[in-house]
Amino acid sequence: MIGRRTGEDRALLPKCYNQETMRISGLQKLTLLDFPGKTAATVFAPACNFRCPFCHNADLVAGDENGAFPSISEDEFFSFLDKRQGLLDGICVTGGEPLLQPDIAAFCAAIKRRGFAVKLDTNGSFPEKLRELVEAGLIDYVAMDVKNSRERYAETVGVERFDMAPIERSISYLLSGTVPYEFRTTVLREFHDGESLVALAHWIEGADSWHLQSFVDSDTVLAGEGELHGYAADELRGFLPELRTIVPNAEVRGV
Repeated sequence: MIGRRTGEDRALLPKCYNQETMRISGLQKLTLLDFPGKTAATVFAPACNFRCPFCHNADLVAGDENGAFPSISEDEFFSFLDKRQGLLDGICVTGGEPLLQPDIAAFCAAIKRRGFAVKLDTNGSFPEKLRELVEAGLIDYVAMDVKNSRERYAETVGVERFDMAPIERSISYLLSGTVPYEFRTTVLREFHDGESLVALAHWIEGADSWHLQSFVDSDTVLAGEGELHGYAADELRGFLPELRTIVPNAEVRGV
């Protein structure tokens, strides 16, 4: 059933979150940037199966020292949404990794029933769930983070012996054009260089949209402030000429 948990999925969540329910840990009430062409709000789901050192949502990756996350009730969220009829076009569902959540399908369906479009942010590690949601008509736009070249993926996502197969399937599915999508890559000196970005470009060749964004340090980064370093805007743009010979729609975002 769409949105129901498997035993393997449950193992990725803290014990207190192994329930058949949608968890919400944050709400940004307005964004003009995150959902292309739409005025939107962003809802944050807790927990992630990656440990990307550069993640800016460290509080949503593994929770606090007790494994607990901030919490907003579904009632509170939908009460907010009902008051935004005619004011917002869509909702961005992000995380953490939203596809870890057991009730994600029902949650998206409830948003769609209210007349809002749904954008899903995902790390691509649950391709079957992604396909089910799209083909059920519950997702209007997908933003998938493609972290690095195949050779450097495990170190970039902070997971030893990382299984690349789900990422391969998600990329292939999005490249098929079933749903509007974009790929995104946060670029850091410690993980990316021209060679790795070119290898990544060949992997997603044919992509409709690929956005490079430079890492920006903060005190909420998983690795800790001051540990990682982004590229200057001109340096990041300097990668584009070669990358665009492979992915013509490659762009730099946020600099």
